[in-house]
Formats: sequence, C-alpha cells, structure tokens
Amino acid sequence: MSQRTRTRNTPVTTTAADNPASLRFSAINGILLAAGLASIVAGYALLAQGSNVAAPVLLVLGYAVLIPLGIIL
Repeated sequence: MSQRTRTRNTPVTTTAADNPASLRFSAINGILLAAGLASIVAGYALLAQGSNVAAPVLLVLGYAVLIPLGIIL
C-alpha cells in the first residue's frame, strides 16, 4: 500500500526528447524558413513589377516547398 502512495505522489515530468510529437527546430529549419520568407518577399516584389513567370514560381517555391520543409524537417 505504501508503494501505491509513493507512485501516486511522484510527479511525472516529460521532456521534448520523451515526446516524439514535439517540434524541435534546428539551424536547418531556420535556414529553410528564412529562405521561404525571402522567396515570398521576392515573389511579391516581382509581382508588383509585372513579372508573369518569375513571381509565381518564387511564390509557389516559398509557400509550397520551402516553408513546409522548414516546418517538417
């Protein structure tokens, strides 16, 4: 009975290493997110100048490739 009481009163602590569903960002994540943001900004700047090819490519690259990779990896 004393063993039951001891295990109930012991606080359970978890860390990011214990929880596989937690997000852990590294330098590569930051680089990919920054590249995605730069691509999006450049895409909108080119779009404002009237670019019909480069702007959509940069926007798709930023939104659909670099930002998701920065979150996933």
